[in-house]
Amino acid sequence: MKKKICLITGVGPGTGAALVRRYAQAGFAVAMVARNAERLKQLELEITDSKGFACDVSDLVQIKNTVQKVKEKMGVPDVIIHNAVGSSWGDFLSIEPKVLQQNFQINTMALLHLGQLLAPDMLMRGSGSIICTGNTSAYRGKANFAGFAPTKAAQRILAESMARTLGPLGIHVAYIAIDAVINVPWARKRFSDKPDYFFSEPNDIAEECFRISQQARSAWSFNVEIRPYAENW
Repeated sequence: MKKKICLITGVGPGTGAALVRRYAQAGFAVAMVARNAERLKQLELEITDSKGFACDVSDLVQIKNTVQKVKEKMGVPDVIIHNAVGSSWGDFLSIEPKVLQQNFQINTMALLHLGQLLAPDMLMRGSGSIICTGNTSAYRGKANFAGFAPTKAAQRILAESMARTLGPLGIHVAYIAIDAVINVPWARKRFSDKPDYFFSEPNDIAEECFRISQQARSAWSFNVEIRPYAENW
C-alpha cells in the first residue's frame, strides 16, 4: 500500500523536526518545507521517508512550485501542518510596517495558499487534515507583539473559516495554540534561569499535533491549547 503523506512547513530544529520524526515513525512519507536547504538535507539523512523542499513560504511563486514538486514526487498530502512562523517584537509605534506585512505573508497568506492549492485534491479524495500551529498571540494583542499578534489572529480566523467550509465535506482543520516557551537551544540560553518544567518539549508538541490530525470524524477538535503544567495562564 502507498504510504500516507504529510507536508510540514517551518521544519526547524525544534517543533518542525519533531513533527517530521513523529509522522515518519507512524509510517508517513514526509515532505519537509523550509528555507534552510542544508538542514533539510541533514534531516533526509537522519529520517527515513523524509524529503526536503527548500521554499520561502512568504513567496507565492515558491509555494506553487513546491506544492507541484511534492505532488509530482510524493503525491497529494493526507496531512498538512503549517508550522512556519514569522515573528517580531515591538509596539505599534516602533515597528516597521513592512515587518507586519512580511509576517502576514508567512503566517496567514501561506496558509491560504496551501489550502487553495491542496484542499481541492483532498476534497476529491474525501479525506485529509490541515493543522496550523499557533500561540496565544492569536487571542490577544500585547503591546510588544504589534508586528506579530495581528497576523496570528488573522491566521486563526482564516483557519476557522476553512474549517467551517471543509469540515462538512470531510476535511479536518484544527488550530493548535502552543502557550509555551519551546525547549530549543536559543530559548534555553535566553531563559537560562528557568527550570525544566518552564519549557514545552518539541516531541510532546509533535505528539499532540499527530493525535489531533488523526481524530475520528465523530470527535473533531478545532481550537486546541497546549501548555506546560506549571504555565501561568
